[in-house]
Amino acid sequence: MISSERDIELADVFVLLADSLRATHDVVDTMDILVQASTRFTSATDAGILLADPAGVLHVVASSNERTSEVEEAQLGYGQGPCLECFTTGLPVEVPDLATEATRWPQFVRLAEARGFQAAHASPLRLRDQVFGAMNLFNEQPGPLGDRDLALAAALTQVATISLVQQQTIHHQATVNDQLQRALDSRVLIEQAKGALAQRHGISVDAAFALLRSHARKNSSRLRDTAEAIVNRRLSI
Repeated sequence: MISSERDIELADVFVLLADSLRATHDVVDTMDILVQASTRFTSATDAGILLADPAGVLHVVASSNERTSEVEEAQLGYGQGPCLECFTTGLPVEVPDLATEATRWPQFVRLAEARGFQAAHASPLRLRDQVFGAMNLFNEQPGPLGDRDLALAAALTQVATISLVQQQTIHHQATVNDQLQRALDSRVLIEQAKGALAQRHGISVDAAFALLRSHARKNSSRLRDTAEAIVNRRLSI
């Protein structure tokens, strides 16, 4: 039986995640691959990822676009929402209709709905007893994720988490927590680069990130390195 083109593309994603240990990748690259794959191969319209820093405080390290990043940041600010519960329990959290959780997470639900989201599913980035963060998948229509999508989201997060942990083994000088801290630092650089590109080209921040990501992938460069070069005016794209 000949595999479909979509199946081949999905297999390539798993190869990328497994290969994210190479020197040209860091945690941010891995999380970006995870976000893009989750929205490409499941019914979710958007995705965001929270990772814990060495002190156990969650931060947004990847998102499919700016509105998702805004909702995830607000979730942290409000201290309520499916990703926080997922991180705390280490278990998936399925919310087929956000409106039904208005009493449970009033501020989060209000903002998520205002940004066009009607459903959410959170998957933990977990390896055995340690939870490193959580990925939130959002939909613009109410309804649960299908069994295939649930299984695929779990598989993608599992492979990405293993890649995170395995970097500790390969790079002995760094702990997992060190790498998560570097990811947070990288996120700051990427946000600055997105803003610089958006201003330079008169485009949206989402379009600026697509431009940054495309240049990094085309040149086999880490997102952090590309962003740093843009911020420091060593690269013009």
